[in-house]
Amino acid sequence: MNALNPADAALADRLRPQLEPASFREVAPRYLEEPRGAWHGQAGLVLAPGSTAEVSAILAAANDARVPVIPYGGGTGLVGGQVMPDGPAPLVLSMERMAAIREVSPRDNVMVAEAGAILADLHSAAEAHDRLFPLSIAAHGTARIGGNLATNAGGVNVLRYGNTRDLCLGIEAVLADGRVMNTLTRLRKDNTGYDLRNLLIGSEGTLGVITAAALKLFPRPARTGTALMVVPSPEAALDLLAHSRDIAGETISAFELIAGTGLDFLAETMPQVRRPFDPAPDWLVLVELGTGADQDPDALLETIFTAALEGGLVADGLIAQSRGQATEFWNLREMLPEANRLIGAVASHDVSLPMAVIPEFIARGRALGAEFGDLRLNCFGHLGDGNLHFNFFPPRGTAKATLAHLKAPVMRAVHDLVHEYRGSVSAEHGIGRLKVDDMRRYGDPVRLEMMYGIKQVFDPNGILNPGAVLPPR
Repeated sequence: MNALNPADAALADRLRPQLEPASFREVAPRYLEEPRGAWHGQAGLVLAPGSTAEVSAILAAANDARVPVIPYGGGTGLVGGQVMPDGPAPLVLSMERMAAIREVSPRDNVMVAEAGAILADLHSAAEAHDRLFPLSIAAHGTARIGGNLATNAGGVNVLRYGNTRDLCLGIEAVLADGRVMNTLTRLRKDNTGYDLRNLLIGSEGTLGVITAAALKLFPRPARTGTALMVVPSPEAALDLLAHSRDIAGETISAFELIAGTGLDFLAETMPQVRRPFDPAPDWLVLVELGTGADQDPDALLETIFTAALEGGLVADGLIAQSRGQATEFWNLREMLPEANRLIGAVASHDVSLPMAVIPEFIARGRALGAEFGDLRLNCFGHLGDGNLHFNFFPPRGTAKATLAHLKAPVMRAVHDLVHEYRGSVSAEHGIGRLKVDDMRRYGDPVRLEMMYGIKQVFDPNGILNPGAVLPPR
């Protein structure tokens, strides 16, 4: 692999005749930062192409000049995949101008959108046709679908609808040398050879730049029901999930585990957020059902709660009596990451585990926090698909900065524990640069060698997001 060169004025001059003036952007701080402030990037050039043809021209020129390219969506990634702190100053390729929704076909239940389309706008476009695009994450107002595809984002509705990969029928992508791969099919069945679409989805911009996607739409639930239920333990929460499925079947759209620590953090940092239980219980679950017009989700939730109460799986609960109250319940869940940020985590983890071992994992993880000096654990996440956000915080009254030396050993200890339970150290946020070493430490060596081989085929000069996903050889 050849050495890479910085993006410079000569590259800009070469591209200027091929791009619209609006494609050239100031190297502003927003292109060089990520939400947690843990990484700060650099850029010799920032370009925001307005078409797939312009993306093709940019990548062809960068490949010829051996200039690294960092694809940039909404900048909401949490593992440093959108910033390059070291090496030659890269070309940051922002998809912000490619934000068109090209087509919505309610009959096919398909929407074709460009990579820069903001997730909330996709929700609105689907709703305008009485359809649902179910990908739902806290950053829906700023995240762009290209980044969601690049990281195979998860969110609260994976239990019912799957990850982003499961919501995509086809993609249009530009390869490192500028060639355009058009697999923008709307077919539900296509067995013609290797599935390159799913190879690029989740590759975090290291194999190609996704420029558009055909996305699955679904009928909107005619009725929804939302409830908060107090459970005595994570084990009871798992039993409640099984019990709920027995009663409500596939109408369960979300099943979120919330630790009381999270509600305490909300009280500490955002007292204006209304909390339905005071004092906060040790554990809550947030359940949402979506049904057809012939079912009553509130009645289903009441049946679930009544039977669970008799069985000792729940101690208290609230069923939302209005859309406003349901929104309040969801606000509690969606504000947890912001409360975490304001408190300041010593170490944050996005992990997935076999569901049966989650209670034991949480107990052993809490013990780890005690071993490192009485760290506070805030554990929450998508229990229905085994995904936990497992974060440690300083003891009350202790500044995060004084414990910075604990970040690496705590993360290593947690990831070792995840590996012991045959889980994944990256459930839905990706690998980025944060977890590159984990790929070698915990990954299968044959799988890693295959990934190096695939990278060589797609990007032989190594210009696409160097330093992300794959550890150096």
